[in-house]
Amino acid sequence: MPSKKAPKNTICIWYDRDAEAAARFYAETIPDSRVGAIHRAPGDYPSGKQGDVLTVEFTVAGIPCIGLNGGPTFKQTEAFSFQIATDDQAETDRLWNAIVGNGGQESECGWCKDKWGLSWQITPRVLIDAVTDADPAVAKRAFDAMMTMKKIDIAAIEKARRG
Repeated sequence: MPSKKAPKNTICIWYDRDAEAAARFYAETIPDSRVGAIHRAPGDYPSGKQGDVLTVEFTVAGIPCIGLNGGPTFKQTEAFSFQIATDDQAETDRLWNAIVGNGGQESECGWCKDKWGLSWQITPRVLIDAVTDADPAVAKRAFDAMMTMKKIDIAAIEKARRG
């Protein structure tokens, strides 16, 4: 029986040992996300034993990913992040609060980290539209407002956009 064809491109995310927990959290939190197959190590490896969860297939906002339990050698950095576009303040608040409230950490300009160190940009579509406005003065006002924020405040962005 042929196996299911893997996507052409899959994002591989390195975790110390909690790829399955992270994937389950993302599936419960981010729309269009789910956990797929869980693969156990067929033998011992530097950071684990035969039978340990080695990889977890999952999807985040429609993007195929693999979580690799590779051990403590490599850490997450802001050089990679998921940017999740939100439609309103309620969705922005829900996602931000879920990530930060589950052992995560606030950062600047709509960025936060989950408890596994992975960076997220919780970005309202209103913000994207405002900072890319054809009028440079509008874009600058919105950008300047964003630079003062941690979690994005849509009402403040809209006010800045209006001047």
